[in-house]
Amino acid sequence: MKIFIDTADIKEIQEANRIGILDGVTTNPSLIAKTGRDFDSVAKEILAEVKGPVSLEVISLDTGGMLKEARVLAKLGENVVVKLPMTVDGLKACKALTAEGVKTNVTLIFSPSQALLAAKAGATYVSPFVGRFDDISEDGMGLVEQIVQIYGNYGYQSEVIVASIRNPMHFVKACLMGADVSTIPFSVIQQLSKHPLTDVGIERFLKDWEKVPKK
Repeated sequence: MKIFIDTADIKEIQEANRIGILDGVTTNPSLIAKTGRDFDSVAKEILAEVKGPVSLEVISLDTGGMLKEARVLAKLGENVVVKLPMTVDGLKACKALTAEGVKTNVTLIFSPSQALLAAKAGATYVSPFVGRFDDISEDGMGLVEQIVQIYGNYGYQSEVIVASIRNPMHFVKACLMGADVSTIPFSVIQQLSKHPLTDVGIERFLKDWEKVPKK
Protein backbone atom coordinates (compact mmCIF):
# COMPACT_ATOMS: atom_id res chain seq x y z
CA MET A 1 0.00 0.00 0.00
CA LYS A 2 1.36 3.35 -1.05
CA ILE A 3 0.32 6.42 0.91
CA PHE A 4 -0.21 9.71 -0.91
CA ILE A 5 -1.22 12.88 0.90
CA ASP A 6 -4.24 14.70 -0.52
CA THR A 7 -3.32 18.35 -0.06
CA ALA A 8 -1.60 21.37 -1.58
CA ASP A 9 -0.35 22.64 1.79
CA ILE A 10 3.44 22.45 1.65
CA LYS A 11 3.75 22.36 5.45
CA GLU A 12 1.55 19.26 5.65
CA ILE A 13 3.54 17.64 2.84
CA GLN A 14 6.85 18.39 4.55
CA GLU A 15 5.60 16.96 7.85
CA ALA A 16 4.34 13.78 6.17
CA ASN A 17 7.75 13.48 4.53
CA ARG A 18 9.48 13.83 7.89
CA ILE A 19 7.32 11.06 9.35
CA GLY A 20 8.74 8.84 6.63
CA ILE A 21 5.52 7.47 5.14
CA LEU A 22 4.96 9.67 2.09
CA ASP A 23 4.96 8.05 -1.35
CA GLY A 24 3.29 10.81 -3.37
CA VAL A 25 0.84 13.73 -3.48
CA THR A 26 -2.54 14.38 -5.06
CA THR A 27 -3.91 17.87 -5.57
CA ASN A 28 -6.95 19.40 -7.25
CA PRO A 29 -8.21 22.93 -7.99
CA SER A 30 -10.08 23.09 -4.67
CA LEU A 31 -6.94 22.22 -2.68
CA ILE A 32 -4.83 24.70 -4.65
CA ALA A 33 -7.42 27.43 -4.02
CA LYS A 34 -7.22 26.82 -0.25
CA THR A 35 -3.56 27.86 -0.26
CA GLY A 36 -4.39 31.36 -1.52
CA ARG A 37 -1.33 31.19 -3.78
CA ASP A 38 -0.83 30.95 -7.53
CA PHE A 39 -0.78 27.52 -9.13
CA ASP A 40 2.77 27.54 -10.53
CA SER A 41 4.35 28.50 -7.21
CA VAL A 42 2.46 25.81 -5.31
CA ALA A 43 3.14 23.10 -7.91
CA LYS A 44 6.86 23.81 -8.16
CA GLU A 45 7.25 23.85 -4.37
CA ILE A 46 5.51 20.48 -4.04
CA LEU A 47 7.55 18.93 -6.86
CA ALA A 48 10.76 20.11 -5.21
CA GLU A 49 9.75 18.48 -1.92
CA VAL A 50 8.39 15.15 -3.16
CA LYS A 51 10.26 12.49 -5.12
CA GLY A 52 7.18 10.34 -5.77
CA PRO A 53 4.20 10.96 -8.09
CA VAL A 54 2.48 14.35 -7.85
CA SER A 55 -0.98 14.59 -9.42
CA LEU A 56 -1.73 17.99 -10.95
CA GLU A 57 -5.17 18.50 -12.49
CA VAL A 58 -6.24 20.05 -15.78
CA ILE A 59 -9.27 22.36 -15.78
CA SER A 60 -10.27 22.22 -19.46
CA LEU A 61 -13.26 20.09 -20.37
CA ASP A 62 -12.47 19.43 -24.03
CA THR A 63 -9.79 17.02 -25.23
CA GLY A 64 -7.74 19.66 -27.03
CA GLY A 65 -7.66 21.93 -24.00
CA MET A 66 -6.75 19.04 -21.69
CA LEU A 67 -3.87 17.99 -23.93
CA LYS A 68 -2.53 21.52 -24.13
CA GLU A 69 -2.62 21.93 -20.34
CA ALA A 70 -1.26 18.44 -19.72
CA ARG A 71 1.82 18.98 -21.85
CA VAL A 72 2.62 22.15 -19.93
CA LEU A 73 2.13 20.38 -16.59
CA ALA A 74 4.29 17.43 -17.63
CA LYS A 75 7.21 19.78 -18.23
CA LEU A 76 7.20 20.89 -14.59
CA GLY A 77 8.86 17.66 -13.45
CA GLU A 78 9.47 14.01 -14.26
CA ASN A 79 7.21 12.94 -11.38
CA VAL A 80 4.16 14.88 -12.60
CA VAL A 81 1.00 12.83 -13.07
CA VAL A 82 -1.69 14.61 -15.07
CA LYS A 83 -5.12 14.37 -13.47
CA LEU A 84 -7.98 14.06 -15.96
CA PRO A 85 -11.75 13.97 -15.42
CA MET A 86 -13.69 10.77 -16.09
CA THR A 87 -15.44 11.94 -19.25
CA VAL A 88 -15.32 10.87 -22.88
CA ASP A 89 -13.01 13.81 -23.59
CA GLY A 90 -10.92 12.86 -20.58
CA LEU A 91 -10.56 9.31 -21.89
CA LYS A 92 -9.47 10.59 -25.30
CA ALA A 93 -6.86 12.78 -23.61
CA CYS A 94 -5.76 9.84 -21.46
CA LYS A 95 -5.18 7.66 -24.51
CA ALA A 96 -3.18 10.37 -26.29
CA LEU A 97 -1.05 11.25 -23.25
CA THR A 98 -0.33 7.60 -22.51
CA ALA A 99 0.95 7.21 -26.06
CA GLU A 100 3.26 10.19 -25.41
CA GLY A 101 4.60 8.63 -22.21
CA VAL A 102 2.81 11.04 -19.86
CA LYS A 103 1.47 9.47 -16.65
CA THR A 104 -2.22 10.04 -15.97
CA ASN A 105 -4.69 9.85 -13.10
CA VAL A 106 -8.33 9.56 -14.18
CA THR A 107 -10.34 11.08 -11.36
CA LEU A 108 -13.93 11.36 -10.12
CA ILE A 109 -14.67 7.68 -10.71
CA PHE A 110 -17.95 6.46 -9.23
CA SER A 111 -18.67 3.18 -11.05
CA PRO A 112 -16.79 0.01 -11.97
CA SER A 113 -17.54 0.61 -15.66
CA GLN A 114 -15.87 4.03 -15.51
CA ALA A 115 -12.79 2.43 -13.96
CA LEU A 116 -12.70 -0.24 -16.65
CA LEU A 117 -12.87 2.35 -19.43
CA ALA A 118 -10.09 4.38 -17.82
CA ALA A 119 -7.86 1.30 -17.64
CA LYS A 120 -8.55 0.49 -21.28
CA ALA A 121 -7.61 4.07 -22.20
CA GLY A 122 -4.24 3.49 -20.52
CA ALA A 123 -4.61 5.39 -17.25
CA THR A 124 -1.63 5.05 -14.92
CA TYR A 125 -3.93 5.58 -11.95
CA VAL A 126 -7.70 5.65 -11.40
CA SER A 127 -9.27 7.47 -8.46
CA PRO A 128 -12.61 6.22 -7.07
CA PHE A 129 -13.97 8.73 -4.55
CA VAL A 130 -15.21 6.68 -1.60
CA GLY A 131 -16.19 9.46 0.81
CA ARG A 132 -18.31 11.31 -1.70
CA PHE A 133 -20.02 8.03 -2.61
CA ASP A 134 -20.74 7.33 1.05
CA ASP A 135 -22.23 10.84 1.34
CA ILE A 136 -25.10 9.83 -0.95
CA SER A 137 -25.72 6.54 0.89
CA GLU A 138 -23.76 4.41 -1.57
CA ASP A 139 -20.99 1.94 -0.67
CA GLY A 140 -17.69 3.66 -1.47
CA MET A 141 -15.46 0.80 -0.37
CA GLY A 142 -17.67 -1.69 -2.19
CA LEU A 143 -16.87 0.24 -5.36
CA VAL A 144 -13.14 -0.12 -4.68
CA GLU A 145 -13.54 -3.86 -4.11
CA GLN A 146 -15.30 -4.22 -7.47
CA ILE A 147 -12.60 -2.26 -9.32
CA VAL A 148 -9.77 -4.27 -7.74
CA GLN A 149 -11.52 -7.51 -8.71
CA ILE A 150 -12.18 -6.39 -12.30
CA TYR A 151 -8.58 -5.31 -12.80
CA GLY A 152 -7.42 -8.63 -11.40
CA ASN A 153 -9.79 -10.53 -13.70
CA TYR A 154 -8.30 -8.99 -16.82
CA GLY A 155 -4.78 -8.09 -15.79
CA TYR A 156 -5.05 -4.31 -16.11
CA GLN A 157 -2.00 -2.48 -14.82
CA SER A 158 -3.73 0.77 -13.82
CA GLU A 159 -3.23 1.40 -10.11
CA VAL A 160 -6.26 2.04 -7.91
CA ILE A 161 -5.98 5.20 -5.78
CA VAL A 162 -8.61 5.20 -3.04
CA ALA A 163 -9.55 8.88 -2.85
CA SER A 164 -11.85 11.00 -0.70
CA ILE A 165 -10.81 8.99 2.36
CA ARG A 166 -12.56 10.33 5.46
CA ASN A 167 -11.43 8.04 8.28
CA PRO A 168 -8.92 5.34 9.26
CA MET A 169 -11.37 2.51 8.46
CA HIS A 170 -11.49 3.60 4.82
CA PHE A 171 -7.70 3.14 4.80
CA VAL A 172 -7.76 -0.25 6.55
CA LYS A 173 -10.45 -1.59 4.21
CA ALA A 174 -8.48 -0.34 1.20
CA CYS A 175 -5.45 -2.29 2.44
CA LEU A 176 -7.51 -5.46 2.97
CA MET A 177 -8.99 -5.16 -0.53
CA GLY A 178 -5.58 -4.87 -2.13
CA ALA A 179 -5.91 -1.33 -3.50
CA ASP A 180 -2.59 0.08 -4.66
CA VAL A 181 -2.70 3.57 -3.15
CA SER A 182 -4.62 5.51 -0.50
CA THR A 183 -4.56 9.28 -0.82
CA ILE A 184 -5.27 10.74 2.58
CA PRO A 185 -5.81 14.16 4.18
CA PHE A 186 -3.16 15.06 6.74
CA SER A 187 -5.72 14.91 9.57
CA VAL A 188 -6.43 11.24 8.79
CA ILE A 189 -2.71 10.46 8.50
CA GLN A 190 -2.37 11.73 12.07
CA GLN A 191 -5.27 9.51 13.18
CA LEU A 192 -3.65 6.41 11.68
CA SER A 193 -0.74 6.63 14.11
CA LYS A 194 -2.91 6.90 17.23
CA HIS A 195 -4.62 4.37 19.49
CA PRO A 196 -5.93 4.93 23.03
CA LEU A 197 -4.24 1.75 24.29
CA THR A 198 -0.90 3.03 23.01
CA ASP A 199 -1.43 6.22 25.04
CA VAL A 200 -2.42 4.23 28.13
CA GLY A 201 0.60 1.94 27.73
CA ILE A 202 3.02 4.87 27.51
CA GLU A 203 1.44 6.48 30.56
CA ARG A 204 1.76 3.27 32.59
CA PHE A 205 5.36 2.68 31.53
CA LEU A 206 6.29 6.21 32.62
CA LYS A 207 4.52 5.81 35.98
CA ASP A 208 6.30 2.51 36.57
CA TRP A 209 9.61 4.07 35.61
CA GLU A 210 9.14 6.64 38.37
CA LYS A 211 9.06 3.73 40.85
CA VAL A 212 12.44 2.37 39.70
CA PRO A 213 15.11 3.23 42.28
CA LYS A 214 17.52 5.86 41.04
CA LYS A 215 21.18 5.99 42.06
